[in-house]
Amino acid sequence: MLNYTRYERNPVMDYPGRKWPNKEVEKAPIWCSVDLRDGNQALIDPMVVEEKIEMFQYLIKLGFRDIEIGFPAASQIEYDFLRQLVDRKMIPDDVRVQVLTQCREELIDRTFQAIEGCKQVIVHIYNSTSSLQRDVVFGMDREEIINIAVQGTKWVKERAAHFPGKIILEYSPESFTGTELDFALDICTAVQETWGATKEEPIIINLPSTVEMTTPNVYADQIEWMNENFKNRESIILSVHPHNDRGTGVASTELALLAGAERVEGTLFGNGERTGNVDVLNVAYNMFSQGIDPKLHIERINESIEIYERCCKIPVHPRHPYAGKLVFTAFSGSHQDAINKGVKAMKERESKIWKVPYLPIDPADIGREYEPIVRINSQSGKGGVAFIMDTYFGFKLPKGMHKEFANAIQHISEKQGEVSPDQIMEKFREEYLEQKEPIHFRKLKVDDLSEETTSRFDTKVTVTYTDYGVEKVFEAVGNGPIDAVKRGLQEVLGEEMKILDYEEHALQSGSSSQAAAYIHLLDVDWGKVTYGVGVSSNITRASVRAIFSAINRLGIGRKNREN
Repeated sequence: MLNYTRYERNPVMDYPGRKWPNKEVEKAPIWCSVDLRDGNQALIDPMVVEEKIEMFQYLIKLGFRDIEIGFPAASQIEYDFLRQLVDRKMIPDDVRVQVLTQCREELIDRTFQAIEGCKQVIVHIYNSTSSLQRDVVFGMDREEIINIAVQGTKWVKERAAHFPGKIILEYSPESFTGTELDFALDICTAVQETWGATKEEPIIINLPSTVEMTTPNVYADQIEWMNENFKNRESIILSVHPHNDRGTGVASTELALLAGAERVEGTLFGNGERTGNVDVLNVAYNMFSQGIDPKLHIERINESIEIYERCCKIPVHPRHPYAGKLVFTAFSGSHQDAINKGVKAMKERESKIWKVPYLPIDPADIGREYEPIVRINSQSGKGGVAFIMDTYFGFKLPKGMHKEFANAIQHISEKQGEVSPDQIMEKFREEYLEQKEPIHFRKLKVDDLSEETTSRFDTKVTVTYTDYGVEKVFEAVGNGPIDAVKRGLQEVLGEEMKILDYEEHALQSGSSSQAAAYIHLLDVDWGKVTYGVGVSSNITRASVRAIFSAINRLGIGRKNREN
């Protein structure tokens, strides 16, 4: 039995005055990447120095200006990494490297040795404040926990006074989500006052959801309550560091921004301890999809994926928001049809605003290929197959033809699963363009009879074709070439036919363009209908080929031979 009684609900604060539900995200926060610290420590195979350098340089390229590079006092590789960044002059003047350290004097000393030569550094100190950790880990009361944070602040302040560069202090009450709010406020205020934060020289107060413990709205309430109750609020940059234990890291981040957070710490694609940190790219792309400048250069998502997967040795899930291989695809027939119509509507209306069903953004805007939007399997419908034929190959199938051809593709997908565009085109050739037996069109001569007033028809055609390989010729008259060819075929095949519909279009622009013609043909005697397709640089020849294609698909030539 699933023993749910072992767990109890986390308390929800009584906060009827909350304001965040009526707000909207209007601008990007200050982004801080923790890929090289929080993300790296969670890797099965942590990055080596050169991999960390590659990731650092890429984070700068993306636009991050706050980058937590590690815990240099606790790891020789992280110490060496920071020294390489400094010695090789790889830290741009506008980038603030961030280093993490516990509130222990020997670690703070080692940290200041590591940052020597940096122009501006965020020194990030922390200690755990939750009621559970105070009880079972530290065995300390509130005052003792506050003393740890205050003493750590004093040590940093003393060393910052002699540091030639600029030091910004960041303080995190670790396990904030499990900390009583009044105590969280007390310890943050004690650090703030000890540091002497001002509007001109603010402190970063980082309120981490170290472990997601309840729904995102509760985290938003906690952030807003702190935001409303801080003293000298203008001297604080309010930061959040959400994790994803409940799978709601992105939601927690977005609601925290509504609640007053100004800064977000997270990782690319959500790498991190347990279920990971918040995916900062996901949050940034969400903003982008709402017409907000994310202040990150995220238009080349494939590049981000490639570097992340190589350095972290973790694949991006195929359903990962924005980045997954399958997120801009549609297998459902109704989805495919809606996407097809949405794209066509945008083109016809010359719309500058992206509005396509099932696609919140244009994949091309973030460097994704447009082609894989629709993929065909046994669940796909006629609209998806038509979309592939149009998008990939330029064939704009008549609406009545969609189901006929989709049925042929479904037979393939039921046997093998997904069907590639090339396979779809090959089947199209087989079903329509290569239908040359038993009768195969060869040559066409068209004469204008409009000057001959005695004739009720205006066109005469001479058609050369083969019947089971034997060359034959017929002449016929009609109202236009298509009508004349149809009449001539009726006579030589002894079968009554009726053209129900006819469409044509250019396949490509330019002097060498070809035309595609579609004939919807009825075998009157047998009551069967089908489509035929022809392609040629001459539209009349394309139309004649389409008639022959339809006749062969109906089997009229074979019936005539059998009879």
